[in-house]
Amino acid sequence: MTITNFDDLLQVARQQAQPQRLLMVFTCAELPDDCTPEQRREFETGGGGALVPAMCADKSPEDIQSFAALKLESGQFQSQWHVVFVAALSGRNNTAPGSKDIEQTLDRMVESIKLGALDNMIAFDTSGSAIALE
Repeated sequence: MTITNFDDLLQVARQQAQPQRLLMVFTCAELPDDCTPEQRREFETGGGGALVPAMCADKSPEDIQSFAALKLESGQFQSQWHVVFVAALSGRNNTAPGSKDIEQTLDRMVESIKLGALDNMIAFDTSGSAIALE
């Protein structure tokens, strides 16, 4: 199945044989201090900028009703995010991943985002659509 939106990801995660955790890093777009005038104009019209991790979360797919519900919940903690990066962490022997594995994976995700290494995550915009970042 091709994942084109967050709800597709939920469906696929719920179908897995082993318990899953969805690990999420919500990011905000910021303009670097050393930006050019052109970059500033682009940012002011809604483009460009750097994605900076602002908040992490982990949930089982069963704990998320839909992207709309996740977005509403995330607004209670981080009102202005632009992109959420998601990775699935699979359990073993019918046991969900432990907190240590979850914490380590979230830390790696945050560092990967800071470095621009986004290959092992799916990015979703604020409407829940999967996006490709350049």
